Amino acid sequence: MISLKSEREIALMREASKIVAVILNEIADRIKNGVSTLELNEWAENRIREMGGSPAFKGYRGFPAALCTSLNNEVVHGIPKATRMLKEGDILGIDVGVLYQGYYGDGACTFAVGQVSPEATRIMSSCRKALFAGIKQARCGRRVGDISRAINNSVRADGFEIVRDLSGHGIGSMLHEDPQILNYYNGKKGSKLQAGMTLAIEPMIAAGTWEVRTMSDNWTVVTADGGLSAHFEHTVLVTSGEPEILSRL
Repeated sequence: MISLKSEREIALMREASKIVAVILNEIADRIKNGVSTLELNEWAENRIREMGGSPAFKGYRGFPAALCTSLNNEVVHGIPKATRMLKEGDILGIDVGVLYQGYYGDGACTFAVGQVSPEATRIMSSCRKALFAGIKQARCGRRVGDISRAINNSVRADGFEIVRDLSGHGIGSMLHEDPQILNYYNGKKGSKLQAGMTLAIEPMIAAGTWEVRTMSDNWTVVTADGGLSAHFEHTVLVTSGEPEILSRL
């Protein structure tokens, strides 16, 4: 069942998503050569709690950290480690979820570590562009499939592949709610969008094959061919007018 949020619920989701936005904005200055992903995770958890939230991912289905930190060919769900050091030329996907008074916010961004390759620059730009193409369709009267089609067309126009085994989702009092939001278009219209729906829209794209595999830690999802991947995400409220991006300052 797709839930339509009340004004009270939306207000709490705004607060949760604002914390997500602060983390993604402030962490950018900490992403440097020689920094470990565990250092970033520890800073983020402390900052989330300082702002009155809880790290939504920590303990979720057994996940051990506040952040997902995914490097280069890692699509999502990378586990922060003291031994995982950033180096010049890496790209790092940061995914962060926040629980605030019973409601969730979720967001992700892929960052460059220093100077990166033209391909890395291009895939990050393409993924971010696809996110906003999808968000543009999150309007009353349109369908979930319109979001999927917009993301699909944007990514394919840039020559990249869409990871099909992972998708966006509804969000609210649960981290993952209906509807599922595919990042590729399967020809189905999907549910009609209504004011009060809250969506986590999150394209995940790859430079090579769309196929992925899960590492032995049972969390980290990587591209099957070792190619680069990028991930961007916002929590979005469907309104009677323009979509409202909750996870943006």
